[in-house]
Amino acid sequence: MITPIISPLESSWNTLLHEEFEKEYFKQLMTYVKEEYQFKTVYPSQENVFKAFDLCPVEGVKVVLIGQDPYHGPDQAHGLCFSVNDGIPHPPSLKNIFKELNEDLGREVPISGNLSHWASQGVLMLNTILTVRESEAGSHKNRGWEEFTSRVLEEISAKRRGIIFLLWGGHAKKLKSKISKKNEHVILEAGHPSPLSANRGYWFGNRHFSMVNTILKEQGNTSIDW
Repeated sequence: MITPIISPLESSWNTLLHEEFEKEYFKQLMTYVKEEYQFKTVYPSQENVFKAFDLCPVEGVKVVLIGQDPYHGPDQAHGLCFSVNDGIPHPPSLKNIFKELNEDLGREVPISGNLSHWASQGVLMLNTILTVRESEAGSHKNRGWEEFTSRVLEEISAKRRGIIFLLWGGHAKKLKSKISKKNEHVILEAGHPSPLSANRGYWFGNRHFSMVNTILKEQGNTSIDW
């Protein structure tokens, strides 16, 4: 089996995706990414490329939140979509996420934009592209990450039941076809939390945070402490 980047994925994901690691596109992707880390400044750090999986084992997934590619500024990205490392100013999209969270659940805007506590409660925070060059948004597009993460969505929706998928923005909504129509999954759609979308009225008021917790309680699951 190909060893992704530095270390394998968390064991349950290795089991679920082991056939994917043997495919030629994935081997080529790993070769490309390793060369990029060797010769370019790439985010997140190598040990955090698969952090979304490490913090959220397969059987613990309750919610899947889909992003695009990592933040491309210094020390921002750490492997979870929309999340930033402790001590880093909140990017515009994250500011709007926190504003909606405040309006929906009355939560105070946190000092830290690190959302690891969401992941550890069962929110798989998955970018469709898992690496990026510094200051070059989308620079690792069409290298194979999209095929890999699409397969992740297909496997989750096929093997698990009652997962809540959060599709924020046009990019995420295009992945709706990857989600099985079986297994009682729930799909919640909204505009992207970026200022361009949010200021046009496509983001604020979606109330996804409270909706997720209502659905989880109806399923007999523990709600997310957002």
